[in-house]
Amino acid sequence: MLRPETPVRGPWRPTLRRSVRLFRAFGHEQSDPARFYTALAEDSAAQLAHFVDLRGATLLDVGGGPGYFRDAFAAAGATYYSLDADAGELAGLGEIAPGTVVGSGMNLPFADDSVDVCYSSNVLEHVPDPWRMAEEMVRVTRPGGTVFLSWTVWYGPWGGHETAPWHFLGGSRARRRYARKHGHEPKNRYGESLFAVTVRDGLRWVEAQRDAELVATLPRYNPRWSWWLLRVPVVRELVTWNLVLVLRKR
Repeated sequence: MLRPETPVRGPWRPTLRRSVRLFRAFGHEQSDPARFYTALAEDSAAQLAHFVDLRGATLLDVGGGPGYFRDAFAAAGATYYSLDADAGELAGLGEIAPGTVVGSGMNLPFADDSVDVCYSSNVLEHVPDPWRMAEEMVRVTRPGGTVFLSWTVWYGPWGGHETAPWHFLGGSRARRRYARKHGHEPKNRYGESLFAVTVRDGLRWVEAQRDAELVATLPRYNPRWSWWLLRVPVVRELVTWNLVLVLRKR
């Protein structure tokens, strides 16, 4: 089931210029993470505001990491809460901010129907049971609320993260090659902290979903004119890079 984006409000536009700007920022992820994550967070807040009014909304960011996303969503008017399994990630910009919880995305320590928006960016591929985490995100979202789920597609160019493009030959092989070349394991270790999550996996989960309806399926970083490729099996796994599912809780 594929649906085009449903414009609600906000100036966000998936243009080629925007894609180029994000990919240029991505090149600085290791050398200047603030530059990359600030650009990504600001774009993410604008993209989410395309689907839901963030002003006054209670938002839970599953896997929020340090404060880049907090700043962007708060500036958009949301009351922001963050969850991460790694306290070190949460403290990346200094002290852990109020409204922050250390816990598992697969067992969210929040009540049913407790937030207006449940958001997750580039986390799903790092948990061993991604669709349990997706179900947890739906559970804690109130009826009528929004779930925004985005992950790095395994067969995309960055599916293996720092082991790319060798992940196309297998995640374990790519991990071993990286360790031989660099003398240490990659940060994202296939089978431990990195898992293969595909476009097909996400679409199958949506088809089986009974507690929320699909609002949009889109390639997160790609320009609008290329979105039709999501309708082409196999090809979509290679060109999507990062898939977004936007759902509304029933």
